[in-house]
Amino acid sequence: MDGKGAWRDNVFVERLWRTIKYEEVCLHAYDSVSAARLGIARYIAFYNTRRPHSSLDGQTPDQAYLNPPRPIPVAA
Repeated sequence: MDGKGAWRDNVFVERLWRTIKYEEVCLHAYDSVSAARLGIARYIAFYNTRRPHSSLDGQTPDQAYLNPPRPIPVAA
């Protein structure tokens, strides 16, 4: 599949939701939708600020996004 509807379009979002599902939703029995929303929002904050990611060399997404690497100097 190329172009619109390709698997590459959704792979990152699918991985994020799989992580949320297995690390948050399946571990908690929510009593209501509002409790589920609160728990998932709390997990997303944890995911972005405190959970290190191997694909980001052990950094959190906030660290990787807010502290971009310096460009490599070019020899003159």
